[in-house]
Amino acid sequence: MYASYQNLKIEVKTGDKHVAQSPYVLKGPIYHENCDCPQEDSSAWLEEMNCPQTMPQIQRDLANFPTVDPDKIAKEIPQRFGQRQSLCHYTIRDNEVYIKTYGEHVGFRIFMDAILLSLTRKVKMPDVEFFVNLGDWPLEKKKSPQNLHPIFSWCGSSESKDIVMPTYDLTDSVLESMGRVSLDMMSVQANTGPSWEDKNTTAFWRGRDSRKERLELVKLSRKYPEIIDAAFTNFFFFKHDESLYGPIVKHISFFDFFKYKYQINIDGTVAAYRLPYLLAGNSVVLKQDSIYYEHFYNELQPWKHYIPFKSDLSDLLEKLQWAKEHDEEAKNIAKSGQEFARNHLMGDHIFCYYFKLFQEYASLQVSEPKIRDGMEKVPQPDDDLFPCTCHRKKAKDEL
Repeated sequence: MYASYQNLKIEVKTGDKHVAQSPYVLKGPIYHENCDCPQEDSSAWLEEMNCPQTMPQIQRDLANFPTVDPDKIAKEIPQRFGQRQSLCHYTIRDNEVYIKTYGEHVGFRIFMDAILLSLTRKVKMPDVEFFVNLGDWPLEKKKSPQNLHPIFSWCGSSESKDIVMPTYDLTDSVLESMGRVSLDMMSVQANTGPSWEDKNTTAFWRGRDSRKERLELVKLSRKYPEIIDAAFTNFFFFKHDESLYGPIVKHISFFDFFKYKYQINIDGTVAAYRLPYLLAGNSVVLKQDSIYYEHFYNELQPWKHYIPFKSDLSDLLEKLQWAKEHDEEAKNIAKSGQEFARNHLMGDHIFCYYFKLFQEYASLQVSEPKIRDGMEKVPQPDDDLFPCTCHRKKAKDEL
């Protein structure tokens, strides 16, 4: 919402008839996104948001760090990673966000700044100090000879021990939902293409050349064009092979992907961050086996939410043949994948995940987080267009 309301009534109709329990009446005040009015009681907020009690991936990631010493990591992490990586050092104190950046390429801090500011507008955050890796690749190697350091990343791998957050792309889609020109989960649900029976039965993929298996996919497409429609929209990593795998094709709307029954999900530089959107459609996803994962991958089940294929693509044609011969089962897998996305990957779930992650991480700290030398405060956005008066904040006494 762009403005705040004392109460809100939402009617959901098809034709002239209400759907489900419509109309829905929300007793206010109901605040818009930029309104700074945090709920002081975090447990009440978690309950209002219907956040799950536990999130298995958070437990898995934090199990590597029985305790966290803010003073120690404030010194050691910049020494290890600060010169050659893109890092942000954050402290949240008294529900305000402070940051110091390391490395040259820190533009992606905008996504982390935005989710932290958004959370602090909604709920009182725990005091916490942590480091965020802004690059694609996880940093903390599993077999690191040094002591493990807690690094928050948007992608994990079986070879690393980074603490995984929802990707910057999914985070941005939640924060800018309905207001952005690219993808968000709500829009995908409204644009899932024709019904299953009317979809094109060719498998579909578009993307850039960020992994050699993607070259193999396009090669397969050339050999079996009636089975796979795969092409590059951009060459960057393998420019010398453009004559072999080109020419590049025009981008098409992501919503047009769902004209096709079979969606191929194949890694880019790391995990392909489009998987949430592919699952939210009503096509079946064929997902490459991978060492990389996003925050929700471990809760997905092969053959229930997607059809798996080997990382080298050696059985992709076989899996596509299976899907064609087992159409009803493939349709059910597509439906289960869509239900998973609706139940685990929408905006409220992403807010829950971030909050629970910081709450549980904060509980591991053995000393108080500090606002360190060189940190700057990250300001809340100006909100002059639609000001709000927070009912939780008492007006200052007249002087």
